[in-house]
Amino acid sequence: MEKIDVDKRKLGVNFNENGQAEIVLWAPKVELVEIYYVNENRSEPLFGGEQGLWTLTSDALKPGDLYFFKLDGKVQFPDPATLSQPDGVHGASQATDIEEFSWTDDKWKNIGLKDYIFYELHVGTFTDEGTFAALEEKLDYLIDLGVTAIEIMPVAQFSGERNWGYDGVFPFSVQSSYGGAKGLQQLVNTCHNKGLAVVLDVVYNHIGPEGNHFENFGHYFTEKYHTPWGNAINFDDAWCDHVRNYFIENTLMWFRDFHIDGLRMDAVHAIKDFSALHILQEIKLHVDELIQKTGRNHYLIAELDLNDTRYINPISKGGFGLDTQWIDEFHHALRVSSGQPQTGYYSDFEGVVSLAKSYEDAYVYDGGYSEHRKKKFGTKATENPGQQFVVFSQNHDQTGNRMLGERTSALVSFEMQKLLAGAVLVSPYLPMLFMGEEYGETNPFQYFVSHTDPELAEAVRKGRKKEFEAFHIEGEAPDPMSEETFMNSKLQWQLIEQEPHKTMLSFYKKLITLRKEQAALHVLNRKDVSVECMAEQEVIILQRQHKIQHTICMMNFSKLPQQVKVPVYSPVWHKLIASSDLKWKGPEDLPRTIAEEISLVLPPESFTLYSNEHE
Repeated sequence: MEKIDVDKRKLGVNFNENGQAEIVLWAPKVELVEIYYVNENRSEPLFGGEQGLWTLTSDALKPGDLYFFKLDGKVQFPDPATLSQPDGVHGASQATDIEEFSWTDDKWKNIGLKDYIFYELHVGTFTDEGTFAALEEKLDYLIDLGVTAIEIMPVAQFSGERNWGYDGVFPFSVQSSYGGAKGLQQLVNTCHNKGLAVVLDVVYNHIGPEGNHFENFGHYFTEKYHTPWGNAINFDDAWCDHVRNYFIENTLMWFRDFHIDGLRMDAVHAIKDFSALHILQEIKLHVDELIQKTGRNHYLIAELDLNDTRYINPISKGGFGLDTQWIDEFHHALRVSSGQPQTGYYSDFEGVVSLAKSYEDAYVYDGGYSEHRKKKFGTKATENPGQQFVVFSQNHDQTGNRMLGERTSALVSFEMQKLLAGAVLVSPYLPMLFMGEEYGETNPFQYFVSHTDPELAEAVRKGRKKEFEAFHIEGEAPDPMSEETFMNSKLQWQLIEQEPHKTMLSFYKKLITLRKEQAALHVLNRKDVSVECMAEQEVIILQRQHKIQHTICMMNFSKLPQQVKVPVYSPVWHKLIASSDLKWKGPEDLPRTIAEEISLVLPPESFTLYSNEHE
């Protein structure tokens, strides 16, 4: 088996310097492979080689042409490494030259990870049109907001035109209804020229159900492990080498051919691999090789619920080498602090006590007993810097996986929304916003799909109903197959000019500006963080420091005013922001300056930030 070439994509159909199509297919399960040229209505056999690799160099296939692979002279399927599926997951693959795009982002340099302020979005519901081109029109808004990176939910081709993206069945193919490969390349190019980084969500733990014909070609799955989606992807069983290469090639393609700055890797805890070299380590090694060759930096971001630092520790220290990870535990603690019922997986969290621990230790469970899991859980993350953790008050999962998909704006007060925003943006970690939260979007973000297989559609409906049994929720979940469910989840852009949404947007902008400008907030030194938790009062006092600058953040999660005294001394303390101020449509103004000891009555559900240096 050839070593992976980080310079060029090898799988599927690619075009050489002479304009010929170089065709490579892994199909060890069949005796004969032919490529069927749709335009010419004829087939041509591929040459079989070692370990089930089939190859052909052809003058007959040009960019834009449609093709299938015919197996054993009987059935034909799209290319597992297809770059374009213009007629959906059941249609023909389209030969595409992804190297022909004319990039103009030569001056772009990926920003340092510590400077990332993520904005997670779903292409289909972010705009009325639901396309990359329409998203481009909103980039100036995002730049004005102050975020530094957009994080796009998965775009791998899925069945139909409505899906979160986690049912993608062609990992190399960009969803045609969004604008396909060229549309994504154009979006990334524009983002870079405007100074925005781009993170793409990818799914390497399963392949979607409809249009999934991988098993007809090769041993892509293994019965050794079971996942929520069925048999696991084969990363360590017989025939796994080519499967591993498939996903390594996919990673490299996004970075090299689409100029993506970072990949958010979905649920890496569901990737099953007991190889001596874990697939995530091997991906990281190849990404490092690509970085060495191109000089462009790229990040790997894990979604992970194992509280296991092995995933984010360097390979040199026995880790998998991923750059950073989401920590849902911060979210769970924050939601319970805001009054969310302690049901389901929230049952393990004690509101402000858990939140204070997350500010200090990142993981809430770092070796202690978890009642929900009925076991000790997690490990300590003491030596991992703040930039290795991504925190948020909402995301696609935590919103859309509620039965009705309610956003924070439907669950808590206007004052509490501001408090949650502040709690995330002053954390010593990387903050992430979920689209629309910055102005208090009121539409839900619900779970939607558009499967064409009736049995599959019904199975999804039943699955959604069963999912909420642990939360003891009454009523019916919206129909995931209904177009109405999808349309109800679109952002209402007219709200940003209406109150109180306009004020909320201004509040978020101010918080983001403060995070960037105040060194004590911007520098992610966890060793200069101190946290005091006043559990009975439901108050957290978070202090952060950098050199001579000192900030004190007081968060009152209770519905009552709370007296606080902070025995820290400085000639004068200057207010940076207070969510309770009249300017932010709060109930009262807090003092602009305080001399020496801070003594305040914090209004209910309020976020207050002072600094010993004037803004």
